[in-house]
Amino acid sequence: MRKKPLNRFVLTFESRSANESFARLAASGFAAQLDPTVEELCDVKTAVSEAVTNCIVHAYPDGLGEIRLTGEIFAGGVVRFRVKDKGRGIENVKQAMQPLYSSLGGERAGLGFAVMESFCDRLSVRSKPGKGTCVTLEKHIQGKPVGSGS
Repeated sequence: MRKKPLNRFVLTFESRSANESFARLAASGFAAQLDPTVEELCDVKTAVSEAVTNCIVHAYPDGLGEIRLTGEIFAGGVVRFRVKDKGRGIENVKQAMQPLYSSLGGERAGLGFAVMESFCDRLSVRSKPGKGTCVTLEKHIQGKPVGSGS
């Protein structure tokens, strides 16, 4: 069981494509307190961006819905983000996580989960059809610990 977070935020926004960059900036701003490298910060921004984009594109195909982004920092420099929706959910998570698979076909590359996984140390996806999806992303930041003073 993981300890209580040292810091935490919760952000709720509509599933508009314009809000993807907002979520990306919120996540990177939050992770910045760990003094990440430029590469680590880019990893966080990219992974969160992919998770939010999945919600925008797949969770609410017929309109707008709510996306909830939660960020937490734990001792040892671990930052965790959860991207949650209450949309249509994923029928087969294992299949959806396969590279090149897309439920929409067409122009979609089907690389969202593969990209998230490549930029994080841990990725988990929970989903129930008709109930929504929760993507959890964890990244260990090698920077200074929270509260180190400088």
